[in-house]
Amino acid sequence: MRSKRNFKRKKLSTGDLEQKVFRIFLRSPKKRFNASQLSKKLKGKNSKDAVQHVIDKLEKDGKVFQVKEGKYRMDKFAAQEAKAKHPKKKFTGKVDLAKSGAAFIMVDSLERDIYVAEKNLAGAMHGDTVVVSAAMKDKRRRMEGKVKEITKRALKFVMGTFKETPKYGMVYSEMKKYPIEVHINPEDYNGAKEGDKVLAEITSYGKAQNKSLWGNVNRLVTEMSDNDFTMNSILIESGFEIDFPKSVMAEADKIPMTISEHELEGRRDFRGITTLTIDPDTAQDFDDALSYEVLENGNIEIGVHIADVTHYVRPETEIDKEALFRSTSVYLVDRVAPMLPEKLSNNLCSLVPNQDRLSFSAVFTFDKNDRVVDRWFGKTVIHSDRRFTYEEAQEILEKKEGEFAEELLKMNRIAYALRKAKFKNGAIAFESPEIKFKLDENAVPVSVYVKDRKDAHMMIEDFMLLANKEVAIFLDKKSQQEVPFVYRIHDEPDPDKLMDFKSFAHEMGVNLQIDTPKNIAKSFNALAKQARENEELKILEPFAIRTMSKAAYSTDNIGHYGLAFQHYAHFTSPIRRYADVLVHRILFDNLKKTKRWDKEALESMCKHISKKERDAMTAERDSIKVKQTEYMLDKVGQSFEGKISGIIDRGVFVEVTDGRAEGLIGFDKFNEVFEFFDGKLKVKGKSSGKILKMGQKIQVRVVDVDMSKRQIELELA
Repeated sequence: MRSKRNFKRKKLSTGDLEQKVFRIFLRSPKKRFNASQLSKKLKGKNSKDAVQHVIDKLEKDGKVFQVKEGKYRMDKFAAQEAKAKHPKKKFTGKVDLAKSGAAFIMVDSLERDIYVAEKNLAGAMHGDTVVVSAAMKDKRRRMEGKVKEITKRALKFVMGTFKETPKYGMVYSEMKKYPIEVHINPEDYNGAKEGDKVLAEITSYGKAQNKSLWGNVNRLVTEMSDNDFTMNSILIESGFEIDFPKSVMAEADKIPMTISEHELEGRRDFRGITTLTIDPDTAQDFDDALSYEVLENGNIEIGVHIADVTHYVRPETEIDKEALFRSTSVYLVDRVAPMLPEKLSNNLCSLVPNQDRLSFSAVFTFDKNDRVVDRWFGKTVIHSDRRFTYEEAQEILEKKEGEFAEELLKMNRIAYALRKAKFKNGAIAFESPEIKFKLDENAVPVSVYVKDRKDAHMMIEDFMLLANKEVAIFLDKKSQQEVPFVYRIHDEPDPDKLMDFKSFAHEMGVNLQIDTPKNIAKSFNALAKQARENEELKILEPFAIRTMSKAAYSTDNIGHYGLAFQHYAHFTSPIRRYADVLVHRILFDNLKKTKRWDKEALESMCKHISKKERDAMTAERDSIKVKQTEYMLDKVGQSFEGKISGIIDRGVFVEVTDGRAEGLIGFDKFNEVFEFFDGKLKVKGKSSGKILKMGQKIQVRVVDVDMSKRQIELELA
């Protein structure tokens, strides 16, 4: 049956039409075209007469000439001139592979990515670093190019199934982003047999398009459960390794388990001051602790104590190099791929209770009005008195009684003051829901829920934000001459996305002011407040978040728009973020003197860390997607309520309320053609006039669940 999907054809302005017609001639300078042929190539709503009109103009301007009646060709001088206006340049960037097989090359110095057709990739794969030759192709400033050189490969390992042929073995990748095959010589089988699940290491990538990949079987993973295999595949395809190199583990083994008296020299001693940690119930690495002390004048001193990772992880060691390579711990649904070996992350550096631990601290004195009147930064030693889970701390805050209730309640009061000041200054209150799973003994999801954020969570967050902000201010104000530093930055929202969102919100009865950054923040916070009172408006929050820029690390401080901080850094999680390790080192170097790191080298690390952070987020989302899909496996044929969460050319995505899983209803499932509105926020049925729009509640039935593709197919219930 012929699909009834509709792609609305747009009528071009005369100027745009002329550009497109000229581009067709430029691409095929030796071919002859008439108005009818060009009209078909354009696939637009402009008439043949309109096309002829722009051809006549191009002929008058000397850009094309008439070969015979009605047939036109590119003028060679005009072609040379056009190419001269758009000379090809070389850029270095990373490959972002699309589902179509084509790719976009992400170049730091360019605002827009470079498009590369599949045939021009020269064998480059997702995540590879490449040199690309590119030029502007139209007035919309889209660049197209060809890969000239692959300078760094992203993929080192492949998880897949081993197959034997008479001459060699093959490992067929089962990783979603890399549907590739790796050839294995018999001497490199390492015990692999037909049908075994293996981890293969790539040793040769070939030199051009369609060249074979060769490698060896690194190890058998047949003993892994299906779940372990899937989760490890997600890590590897996202650029993370599942094991630490032997050299790293050997170095970690040599680190003493006890703290010597020599190591305590020069440290401020907090071991006699009440100190607490508050973390998730599943946490094993405790980055931070809070100390509480009432001073003689009645002021309150709160210490934000952070694991002194840099005491153990020294520059240029094997552990340090591996930590920089990983840059972050990766938190999948059922496991953590740590940035540091477990001896450090879960033991020596973890601020566990009832043991002395080395820390790097930011200590703040608050007056009776809960305002910061003094701050101190330096190396310390602490002894945590109690480890609370968030749930345990929250119960004490709500009941106002229990162990360390006085300390927790007063710290929570100060946190409220910090939070109030933050929002008064223009911070944005939107938060993305955190999806959590209850898993059985085989890691199969039995329920899905959204994690609640209560006072205990926000109290810890507020003190971490304070430490992060104050450290950044200290480094910025350290000297009249810039001290290169690693800032956490967040740019203003995307104007085009804002306009689309404003139109969508207006249809929901919400008027946004987006003329200035401050008004944007005010409007978004007003919307967040309205959404708490009106359930229907909650659908707007995720779309507001999508207008936002991505936070990143940089040596150029543009501030953090979302938090409304002029200065911000990441200081509080060095066990799981390498950016914090750098911040600790730079801060320590500048406590008593001024030391300037090489800004260019630091910026290069910032770019790497930002990319690895994005890779980790992708891996985390993929693991959630796997478990959401798995949760729906036994629900085929069942009906659920959902809401439309996305609209693409092929259909509408619906987020099912039970499980928060997202599935697709293809437009071919509807009995009519739909037309799109700007921004793809809604579509309209041509015959019925039926509107489908983002956030709309809809009843759906699960038709099929494909675990290999992590896809759920839906239909209208």
